[in-house]
Amino acid sequence: MKWIGRRQSDNMEDRRGMSGGKVALGGGVIGIIILLINLFGGQNAQQLTPVLEQLQGGQQTEQTAVELTPEQKQLGEFAATVLADTEDVWKKIFAENNLTYEEPKMVLFTSNVETACGSATAASGPFYCPADKKVYMDLAFFEELKSRFGAEGGDFAIAYVIAHEVGHHVQNLLGTSTKMRRDQEGLSEADANKLSVALELQADFYAGLWTHYNENMNNVLEAGDIQEALSAANAVGDDAIQSKMQGHVVPDSFTHGTSEQRMYWFNKGFKSGDINQGDTFKALN
Repeated sequence: MKWIGRRQSDNMEDRRGMSGGKVALGGGVIGIIILLINLFGGQNAQQLTPVLEQLQGGQQTEQTAVELTPEQKQLGEFAATVLADTEDVWKKIFAENNLTYEEPKMVLFTSNVETACGSATAASGPFYCPADKKVYMDLAFFEELKSRFGAEGGDFAIAYVIAHEVGHHVQNLLGTSTKMRRDQEGLSEADANKLSVALELQADFYAGLWTHYNENMNNVLEAGDIQEALSAANAVGDDAIQSKMQGHVVPDSFTHGTSEQRMYWFNKGFKSGDINQGDTFKALN
């Protein structure tokens, strides 16, 4: 992705290397289990997260301030540029629909972070907190995605994930996520999970839609960028993760969608450029 020398967002909070407090070391096996539960485990499985995090707490230590390397600084600048692009694109899309876009903030952190949605560790993976309208990311996640889950890597894999999380912010602004949580009330876990899948696939669609608009506005794509995004989407499909971690898949426990679904909806957003084609709830009904 062509990004050097372009506008960076003012809505970035870079907390990497900050001193003070307890942080978890490295993640290890427990950290990986927590990440998978949070991203793919469903409602009952998520109840195990506090227990595992307590176990992980035994691996904690004090951290002092750490100077960021030139590579880390450049990665932060890249993330700020992608965030700026999401601002420009979603302002345009909202304006086309007679709406006003409210920009989210993005927090880069290392190991652990305090949010309006509670405490989180790097094991949670990238996430969006609707209570403070912020995207939280430990950029070390992308090395994990590459080394453990088989994604190709590359800068556009990071752009895809940022755009996906900003897609959740869009859903929050439009009331989609609130409606989904209301619709989940009283449903079985399997049926509630289906709505979660629709929400996540729509965020993938929005990531593809952003890519479409951003390319038209800024001509930023380079050879291999779309493949990097699709490889990341493929790697974090529920079926791919479950097959890799437990040797079999349990479709009723899916919360994010299969690899095929995630790639399909990203591609649909990218190729159509039409926000009205992103009703995943109706399509999966």
